[in-house]
Amino acid sequence: MKFDGRKALRVRMDHKQAVNLMGSDGTWRRSCVLLDVSQSGAKIEVEGTLDVLQAKEFFMLLSSTGLAYRRCELVWIDGTMAGVHFINGDTKKKPASGRAAAQNATQSK
Repeated sequence: MKFDGRKALRVRMDHKQAVNLMGSDGTWRRSCVLLDVSQSGAKIEVEGTLDVLQAKEFFMLLSSTGLAYRRCELVWIDGTMAGVHFINGDTKKKPASGRAAAQNATQSK
């Protein structure tokens, strides 16, 4: 079901799905509830303070053992609600290799 003008198809959770957010360095963790999810992101309700979400990247742990997870970045915060974007290899810009950067520099002259 599409709603809120989103590009990706989102699924609303009928039941509270508990997940955890964890800093990429493992120094912090927050409990939250998954409200809706799509292939590209999710809407969550965070328990506790939201100050740690200012980190550039963090993990959403989908299982209690941490074996199922998604790498995320914060998109928006509204009260206790937050929107996150899932990061994968396709959406992350990779730096050009030294050789490719040198070739682009010489071609543009």
